[in-house]
Formats: sequence, C-alpha cells, structure tokens
Amino acid sequence: MTAPVKTSWLAAPPPPVAIEIASRRVTVASVAESGGTLAIRGLAIEALPEGVVTPALTGPNLPGRDVVATAVGRALQRGGLGGTKRAALIVPDSVARVSLLPLATIPARASDLDRIVRWQLRKTTPFPLDQAQVTCFTASRGVEATTIAAVVARRDVIMEYEAVTSSLGIHAGTVDLASFNVMNAAIASSGSAGTDSLLVHASTEATTLAILRGGELMFYRHRTAVEDEPLGALVHQTAMYHEDRLGGGRFARVWVAGDGLRPEVRDEISRRLGVDAQIVDVRPAIALPDHGAVSSDVLDALAAPAGMLLRDRKAA
Repeated sequence: MTAPVKTSWLAAPPPPVAIEIASRRVTVASVAESGGTLAIRGLAIEALPEGVVTPALTGPNLPGRDVVATAVGRALQRGGLGGTKRAALIVPDSVARVSLLPLATIPARASDLDRIVRWQLRKTTPFPLDQAQVTCFTASRGVEATTIAAVVARRDVIMEYEAVTSSLGIHAGTVDLASFNVMNAAIASSGSAGTDSLLVHASTEATTLAILRGGELMFYRHRTAVEDEPLGALVHQTAMYHEDRLGGGRFARVWVAGDGLRPEVRDEISRRLGVDAQIVDVRPAIALPDHGAVSSDVLDALAAPAGMLLRDRKAA
C-alpha cells in the first residue's frame, strides 16, 4: 500500500490504541499481534449528542468538549483500555483541506518540498499558513508527474481535538483524517491491487469522495452539507471524472462509510454506479473478538480506527 497508509500529522508510528472523534460518535480500539496475526483486543463505541462536535475548517469545533471527553473516557473503560497514555487520534475530514498537486520533479530535501507545497497552497487556503499545520505525501506516480497530496489545517483547530485526549492524560502522538484511515482499512482488507475503487465517506456535516487506483489516491473531493449538493449528483460527477479524466470504466469496488450514511443512500449509490456499495469490512485483515454476529454499524465505526492500527503493520 502506498499513498493513504503513510499520511499523518506527525511521522511517528501509530500507537496500539486509536481514538476516533466523529460528529455523532467516538470509537476506541486497540490491536494486539500474536503469531503474526493482528486482532482487535479492545473496542467500544459511544454515541454523542447532536451539536457537541461541529467539524469545520475554522472556528470552534468542540462546543461540547467536556461531553466528548467523558464519552472517550467511558469508551476506554468499556473497551478495557483504561490507563492508556498514548493513542493515535482520528479527526473528521472537515477540519482540513486536501489538495492534489502534480509536480514534474520532487525535490530531494523535505524542506524544499514543504516550501513548494506551501507556495502552491497560499492562494487557496482561507487562513494564513503560519497558523497552519501542513503535511504531504505521495498520492500517485505518473509518467510525467508525481502527485502530492497536501493536507492543511488550522493549528488551533487540531489542538481542540488534542485537548480532549490530553484532558484524559493521553498523548496523541499521531493525528490523521478519518477518510485516509478508512482507505487504509479498505485496501488492507480487500486485496484490490491494480483495480479502481470509489470511497464515499459521509458524515452529518460533509461528504468525502475518493478514487483509488490500487493503493494510489487519484481523486479527492470534500463537500460540506451547507453547500447543499445532493450526494447522488456528487457520485455521478465523480464517476464522470473517473471515466473522462482517468480513463476508467465501472468501478471494481465501491465502499461506503461514515456516521452520516443512511442505508437508502447506500442503495442509491449502488443503483447509480451499477456496483454493489459495501461497507468496509476489516475482518480479512484484522481479527475481531468472537462475540457472535458483528453488526454493520460496528464494522462502520471500526473502519477508521482499524485503518490507523493497520498502518505500518502486516497481518498474516
């Protein structure tokens, strides 16, 4: 796996616990390895009241920070993860802007690449870059150019989310976007090398659509709900881009994820694309505790944390 796997605000390897803060839920999960096989050893999901998390590029994101912190603490206890001191933190897509930048030449020094990326971002970022956290990774490699994915977020917004974990005595050593880690989970679980796939990651406040060619990120689009563009139209436009600009045909796979995706929307996506839209099922890549049937809601909530926990690790 290439592009999505390596994305993070910091370069440290992921801790064994992942915490996701989404609009309507928090999810905590931990992984253990035994005999070369990865398995979830702790998992808990807590619902959040409407309005306590309001993901956005600017402005307050956590008006109910104490409620969120209580939910995270309760989930950690329920998951048998009390006493956690280090965790990877997964935040909503809406807190950052992702740009795909084709570059004919990639500088050898990371500082030179950072300067080029910041130069290209300066006119499209709605706040000063000296107030931002910027990270980048190789999204895809072409004959004529290498495309860099640049991720920019306000530093104070990221600190809001980090304040939740720090209030519980937990250091967030890695912070990353939800959709990137859902991509990790989807790729690791599907064995879809060389095929074109579509991810629709929906929340109550926004939708992210991404096209993956094997493990490479070819297209990324994020639209907030206030832009009032129907999801069906977004999916159609993305499929047309895939056909016209990427030379693609029917997607080999369509994945849907997120706490804002209703079953009827999944059905509509399937009808529009002629491909069965499926939730991301991580069980081929990481074993779950054997407690009987696992609901689709649990698998959906687990996708991003599992994707984070699978980074830089290999299941047998």
